[in-house]
Amino acid sequence: MKVGDKIRVFAPATVANVACGFDVLGFAIDKPGDELIMEISAQKGVEIIEIEGDDGVLPRDPKKNSATVAIQDYLDFIDADFGCKIWLKKLMPSGSGLGSSAASAVAGVFAINMLCAEKLNKQELMPFLLNAEKAACDAAIADNVAASLFGGFILVRSYEPLDILQIPVPEDLWCAVIHPHVVVLTKDAREILPKEIPLAHSLRQSANVGGIMVGLLRGDYELIGRSLVDYIAEPYRSKLIPGFYEMKNAAMEAGALGASISGSGPSVFALCHGKEIAHKTGEALQAVMQKMNIKSEVYVSKVNAQGPKVLPLID
Repeated sequence: MKVGDKIRVFAPATVANVACGFDVLGFAIDKPGDELIMEISAQKGVEIIEIEGDDGVLPRDPKKNSATVAIQDYLDFIDADFGCKIWLKKLMPSGSGLGSSAASAVAGVFAINMLCAEKLNKQELMPFLLNAEKAACDAAIADNVAASLFGGFILVRSYEPLDILQIPVPEDLWCAVIHPHVVVLTKDAREILPKEIPLAHSLRQSANVGGIMVGLLRGDYELIGRSLVDYIAEPYRSKLIPGFYEMKNAAMEAGALGASISGSGPSVFALCHGKEIAHKTGEALQAVMQKMNIKSEVYVSKVNAQGPKVLPLID
């Protein structure tokens, strides 16, 4: 590695919670995501040269931006005598419920680790990403960053100590995600949740998390669908998303296995058995938003098993 070395990477968006897995389940999707170009510089620290596609919303202060927080933590950890410059391209809006801050942080820490000849493995990168999430969202939650970094389907089994488990994904599991153009603040989405939940709800929720795990391991699509039931967050957060239950019903009528809120919303996801049903489900979700005169984007893909990847540099 030398001054002037460059790399361009992509980190995928994510679906967190996955209905019953509040703050412990997540998976990556092929698109949208974030792109980042990094160049090694002689001066210590991280400099943001440009952020494209964010409408000026994201902080330019390196101490507050999730990507630069993660990168600086990495540089401090290896006691680097150099720094870097970054160009960040946001391919999804902030506050979408698709792990926007997580994708930026993953892109950043993946890039610097690759330029440093992969000094650390993915598990060792996680503390930097948790610090970045805390800076961006005031909560060091691992479901989005772990899913984007590891790819595939992940379970956050424990935070102390941090224990991230990757779950095998059936070959023909697809996802349709819709991002309606409405604003749901993460703060509001967390504050609307009850402080206590009934024991019966907790038991059902835990059983459904187990059901998803077994369904993924067995390739049992029907079991996955039966387990996509949320007793904790969805009954409350759904009130913040116009047309949520209309979209959920439309997804089920189109053949989806199940549907719920992605992260804290407003995006809604539906897991599907096969590409054809996934595209049909995406169209059904968007049709509901069109009837309500709400603009939206739909993304259809398999579960992204790779996580971040290196892209060719553009001259």
